Amino acid sequence: MTRSTPSDTAVHVPSPCVGVCRMDEADRWCVGCLRSREEIGLWSQMTDRDKLALWADITHHRTVLATPAAAPESDA
Repeated sequence: MTRSTPSDTAVHVPSPCVGVCRMDEADRWCVGCLRSREEIGLWSQMTDRDKLALWADITHHRTVLATPAAAPESDA
């Protein structure tokens, strides 16, 4: 019997797609999954490591988008 190691154990990385397929006003990323057109197109060809890295980027995008922009200081 052989023991499996993390490198030879298959991991299923789920797609970030939530079925809201619409690009933002600046055409940077999808408003549903926060991926660029390129990332969406390449998803099925990515390695699990690349998919996990993209998930980390998506998490960062969500954090940035949820943070309100700093209001400009008034002279009053």
